Amino acid sequence: MKGANSALGTAGLAAFLALGEAAPRIGLVKEAYFPPTSRIAGALGDELSDAAFWTALGDTLTGWAVGLAIAACAGIVAGVVISVVPYLREASASTIEFLRPIPSVALIPLAVLLYGNELRSVLLLVVYASFWQVLIQTLYGVQDVDPVADETARSYGLGPWARIRYVLWPTALPYVMTGLRLAAAVALILTITAELVIGSPGLGARIAIAQNSQAVPDMYALIVVTGLLGLMINVGARSVERRALAWHQSVRGEVAV
Repeated sequence: MKGANSALGTAGLAAFLALGEAAPRIGLVKEAYFPPTSRIAGALGDELSDAAFWTALGDTLTGWAVGLAIAACAGIVAGVVISVVPYLREASASTIEFLRPIPSVALIPLAVLLYGNELRSVLLLVVYASFWQVLIQTLYGVQDVDPVADETARSYGLGPWARIRYVLWPTALPYVMTGLRLAAAVALILTITAELVIGSPGLGARIAIAQNSQAVPDMYALIVVTGLLGLMINVGARSVERRALAWHQSVRGEVAV
């Protein structure tokens, strides 16, 4: 089954690339705006041989990784504290529901005002967007703790930290891993967006430069790179999730299938 799915996926990708090659050549779209796949591939090869490209890629990955790490730590700690401290969840619910829907891109003027086009502007947007993904999933995970298991732990004399480690955390971990996987994708989106709009160093800034200089094949090549980067991040996040939850019935059932 896996082999058949891989073959179908490869065939679909090949058909998509062939369509991208044929559409501008037969006049379905203007080649000046959408170059054939072969020209994009050539531009991608030129980018890969340019040292400045790798510097930009490093800048993007730095903003993504640092922002995601800050958001993950803050989201997990805040989620656990809000859930275990009496009445804190009720007291913070309205504030969370007010702040969470605010689009991160709406904070771009604030980021530029505070930090210009520095890395800190990127981190402000990435952390704000990713934090909510982790926080909400952590809150759901802690809420899912079996009260009978928690009371049993109390009856055996386990203290707060022991209950968090042996009762709360195993229950919340699947939710936390889902939040981290979602946050990883959101962090990449906001990193590229910040670079594209603000002009912070990275792939987004190179895309904007290519657009302004009418280097259309290079622009599409860089867009392809961001897509591949997102794919690798998603695959990596799922791999980490499966390893972290190897003991969980959902992952064991998936492996068995």
